[in-house]
Amino acid sequence: MEQVTLLGVKGGPAIRQGGAMPTASLLQFGGQTVLIDCAIGAARSTVEAGVSLLDIDAIFITHLHSDHVLELGPLLYTAWTTGLRREVKVYGPEGIQGYWDGFLASMSFDYAIRMDDEGRPPLRDMITIETYGPGDVTRLGDLAVTALRVDHPPITDCFALRFEANGKSIVFSADTCYFPPLAEFSKGANVLIHEAMLMAGVENLIKRTPGAERLREHLLASHTPAEDVGKIASAANVGHLVLNHLVPADDPNFGEADWRADVQKTWAGQTTIGQDGMTLRIE
Repeated sequence: MEQVTLLGVKGGPAIRQGGAMPTASLLQFGGQTVLIDCAIGAARSTVEAGVSLLDIDAIFITHLHSDHVLELGPLLYTAWTTGLRREVKVYGPEGIQGYWDGFLASMSFDYAIRMDDEGRPPLRDMITIETYGPGDVTRLGDLAVTALRVDHPPITDCFALRFEANGKSIVFSADTCYFPPLAEFSKGANVLIHEAMLMAGVENLIKRTPGAERLREHLLASHTPAEDVGKIASAANVGHLVLNHLVPADDPNFGEADWRADVQKTWAGQTTIGQDGMTLRIE
């Protein structure tokens, strides 16, 4: 299978009743099973997508905002407690090793007990943590992964990722403001999964988010309006545009028609508005 499943399509860490879950994607491509980002709920969503946690080959973290990395440790630990016996590679920006070391330290009591009482092999020996940077190419069998630093202030190390195998490619934008170099990076991709912000919904989001006095400033500086996402897709001439990391994702006053209206101002190609659990073939 060559497909991607959107495990969570919501931008930001908040969880609301009946709403979408934060960001995580499951890629089955080039003979590899890969997670891209691990927001809270990623483990459960992976299993509900029909994939065992024991079958994950690698995990890529695009940046260290909590809505992209919060469940990385718990997901790997849960895999370990349910029978993990092989290497899993984790790739992330500077700081990813510190996250992992801190997580293991927080679980030291349970970790020691399970190794002694249940005879489990050391989890630390099975998880390989590697740091990547701009322009780096990672190879996993037939799959090549290239990183592009995007613009997501105040975070410096935030990376779009291009996955290529068997003459096909899929690009994940990560979190970014409108960033024209991303069009060249995405040139000719079969699928572009790009974050998107619905400008008409920003004020409502701010009003219903406690302590959000500076949220407007962050959103406008760090995320891409849907109309500008269309510009990237058009310049890159991609085959299929998928809107992901939606801001807002759970406002009842706005629906798919609103997202399409904005993106179609600048893009006339195939478009999918992401939903939790949606699976898309790479073709």
